[in-house]
Amino acid sequence: MQENKIKLFESKQVRTLWNAEEEEWYFSVVDIVAILTDSANPRKYWSVLKTRLKAEGSELATNCSQLKMQSADGKYYKTDCLNTAGVLRLVQSIPSPKAEPFKMRKSRQRRFQGKNSPKHLTKARRLLGAVGK
Repeated sequence: MQENKIKLFESKQVRTLWNAEEEEWYFSVVDIVAILTDSANPRKYWSVLKTRLKAEGSELATNCSQLKMQSADGKYYKTDCLNTAGVLRLVQSIPSPKAEPFKMRKSRQRRFQGKNSPKHLTKARRLLGAVGK
C-alpha cells in the first residue's frame, strides 16, 4: 500500500510517497531541487545534474524510482523519486546554503526511522537474546 503526502520544508512543498512494503518514504527530486536551488526551472536543473552525475559514474540517478505523484493540476504523473538515503546524496550534489538544514532534518528522520523499523528491532532483540545467554 502506498500513501501520498505533502511535506513542508521552509514553507515549500515536497511531494512524498510512503511505501508500506519497503517501509520507506520517497521524495520528489524536482521538489527538492526547487527548494535547494531556487531555480526558475528545477526540472531542467535536475536533468542537467542527472546527466553530470551519470558521466561521473554516480549511481544516484540510476537509483531514482519513477513513481506516480500528484502534480499541481491534480493529475498523477511519473516523477523521479529518491528514498531518504538518496535524498541525502542528492543534497550533497547540489551546492546550496540551504543544504545544511535539509541534511540535518533528513539525517534525523533517517536515524529515527531506522531505530524504529521492524528490521532494526528484530536485530536488537537477537542481540539482546545473545547477550542474555
